[in-house]
Amino acid sequence: MLTAHNESPHRHASWTRRAAGVAITLALTAPALGQVLSTSLAPTLLRSSTAGKIVVADRASSTATVIDIATDTVAATLDFPAADNPAEPMYVWYSPAGHRFFIGDRANDRVVAFDANTLEPVAEAPAGMGVFHMWGSAPKGQLWVNNDVEKTTSVIDVWTLETIATVPTPADLVVMGGKPHDVILSPEGDYAYVTVLGVDGPMDWVVQYDTTTFLEIGRAPVGDDPHLSVTLRNNDLYVPCQGDGSVYVLDRDTLAPVTVLAVPGAHGAGLTFTGRYFYATNISGGGVDALWTIDTDTNQVVGSPVDAPYAAPHNIAVTGNGQKLYVTHSGMNDKVSVYQMFGDDPMPVYVGEVTTGDNPFGLAWVPPVSVASGFRR
Repeated sequence: MLTAHNESPHRHASWTRRAAGVAITLALTAPALGQVLSTSLAPTLLRSSTAGKIVVADRASSTATVIDIATDTVAATLDFPAADNPAEPMYVWYSPAGHRFFIGDRANDRVVAFDANTLEPVAEAPAGMGVFHMWGSAPKGQLWVNNDVEKTTSVIDVWTLETIATVPTPADLVVMGGKPHDVILSPEGDYAYVTVLGVDGPMDWVVQYDTTTFLEIGRAPVGDDPHLSVTLRNNDLYVPCQGDGSVYVLDRDTLAPVTVLAVPGAHGAGLTFTGRYFYATNISGGGVDALWTIDTDTNQVVGSPVDAPYAAPHNIAVTGNGQKLYVTHSGMNDKVSVYQMFGDDPMPVYVGEVTTGDNPFGLAWVPPVSVASGFRR
């Protein structure tokens, strides 16, 4: 049963597209609270420079590593507020609402918010047991956090950090062994998509939710061990599936299949907000053919896959202008690989590495200043 909580009124906002394709202007409207993203700020959002930070969750070190993009060196190592257990940082999501980034702490069933300027923890929110992937929508004002032990998803208000709703994983999928894993929201914030893995049989599932009612409105079978990515550039949902070495492309509204691309070990997913090129890691290839590039205009693989210097290339973060890309090497590693894309060539070129804490896991690009400084409560 869906558990709904007091819902903050300032979440009701939406992105509107004035033009399709490359030149996109965005406007955020929430007049009841004066929460405005000026269209004059849209170019900053869409064409941000390679300045800023990459924040990496160090799952086995109870810390987060902050990488300076200009120098690709460690700018800071962040500790977490004291709790019952040593922190187990999992995934990172940045929100222009309040210019904060959020890190899930699996060991303490919580999400910790950090100020993106000071890098200090400023608040925390309770989640369910088994915090794993999370993703949010600044215009919708929501952060969705998957709890794979409890088999629920916590929906958290990004401003107040109050719980808006607790969404159960579909009971019929749970009975078959399913648990929530990855999650992403549509660019407009209307829909949330949750992958359910571990389901009996050859297929796992993508479940689609309405972010206003929090009810399931669709689902689609996909390959084994699915993850998720979207771009405002088109209406597709990208689903890399490690178990059957494929990237499923679905229609974002209907979940109807668009195409299936062969990408061995497809796992980590990287796209900018309006990016043309989707990047996927081959987590099981030992570093060979580690990084694949897909053109979202044609939904075809571009060029040849790129190798990585270490095994277990896991998660991806791409800078706002799509010119640099960072890959965590998880497990018994402490490395993030750095790639650069030069000019109009989308193919990543390896340019170096950064040593982080143990088992670097999720990571996110954090801009140098809020790309939505017009957000206000």
